[in-house]
Amino acid sequence: MKITLVKTPLIAKKMFPNYIWDIPTATKELYLTFDDGPTPEITNWTLDTLKQYNAKATFFCIGANIEKHPDIFQSIIKDGHAIGNHTQHHVKGWKTKTKTYLAEVLETKKQIELQQPKASNLFRPPYGRITPTQGKKLMALGYKIVMWDVLSFDWQKEVSAQDCTNNVISKSKEGSIIVFHDSIKASKNMMHALPKVLQYFSEAGYNFKALNI
Repeated sequence: MKITLVKTPLIAKKMFPNYIWDIPTATKELYLTFDDGPTPEITNWTLDTLKQYNAKATFFCIGANIEKHPDIFQSIIKDGHAIGNHTQHHVKGWKTKTKTYLAEVLETKKQIELQQPKASNLFRPPYGRITPTQGKKLMALGYKIVMWDVLSFDWQKEVSAQDCTNNVISKSKEGSIIVFHDSIKASKNMMHALPKVLQYFSEAGYNFKALNI
């Protein structure tokens, strides 16, 4: 049985030191990330909620969704959030040939650059599944491979909305990179957890920043 932990263990970070798991800092800063968008209604709701707390985040977008919803993608950019590449069709690296995987990333790169002049060097592998060869080739192209410190499990139907909230609040600390999803599948849990996470950490003196690495 596959086991995925809310908090990424230190051993995993040491095994893949060239990937970005968190941002070393003693400052009260957190890094919210949202995968799989842009998605109608859900991404817009997410942007409105972040704005209430003056929070910035990083959106790892699927290229096909950028194509379908360029107006929502533009809203992400307009609000000052960072953009990351999440492949064109949300492919699993472990089950995809390297040549095909790189083509997926480069197609999404093209979709991003059609919408904004500044290229994004941030990449997150869907499902966190990427082979060493794929990773090396992407880093050779200048990509920063962003993983995570804390998973909310918002997409997991067996996880309650309250447990999703608790996952983030109990495990996050200064510099944590936190994964949410602005997708239909995750929407119920994410839309419950995000306002509570923003409120809890804002009251504790934290700032929410976009990744700039």
